[in-house]
Amino acid sequence: MTRIVDARGLPCPQPVLLTRDALRESDTVTTIVDSDTARHNVTRMAERAGYIVRAEVQEDGTYLHITRGAVSAAEAPAPAPTPSGGPLVLVIPSEFMGRGEHDELGQILMRGFLHTLNECSPLPDVVIFFNSGVKLVVEGSPVLEDLRTLEQQGVQILACGTCLGYYGLKEKIAVGEVSNMLTIAETMLRAGRVVSL
Repeated sequence: MTRIVDARGLPCPQPVLLTRDALRESDTVTTIVDSDTARHNVTRMAERAGYIVRAEVQEDGTYLHITRGAVSAAEAPAPAPTPSGGPLVLVIPSEFMGRGEHDELGQILMRGFLHTLNECSPLPDVVIFFNSGVKLVVEGSPVLEDLRTLEQQGVQILACGTCLGYYGLKEKIAVGEVSNMLTIAETMLRAGRVVSL
């Protein structure tokens, strides 16, 4: 039986995540989208996982009919494993993702990235927040629930104590632990791989 995913009006990456979840339960899924971006992203995800996608444009949206192809999702290439020799460390030095003319876009991108990170494999072993990135781990942060979910999955979250102090936020940390530059430096130097946003 075909699963229907109505992803019209949903922001990135929700159409992809909802479709991927539906494909775990059914070999045939129809996802309805209303933007070219969502159509491309869902199609790309499904085809990479070995599915065949047929797009049907209707008045109320684009219907993406997704069926299992010759290669099953189980046979699709697995994500690259964490490099041997040390943990995978993600460094977040800002409350914004990228640089541009509008801080609001950077905040939207960061929220989307941290929400999506919970769906990725492998997860980082450690996430380090410093500079204005520490604003993401304190009370009132829009990404607290996503960070708590990461922490529940075993991801260690470190926040620079000097940075928290600079912004007057040391008493407001709501997820992770206050760290120091020695621990941060040693964690980065012992990492198998460091990814910085």
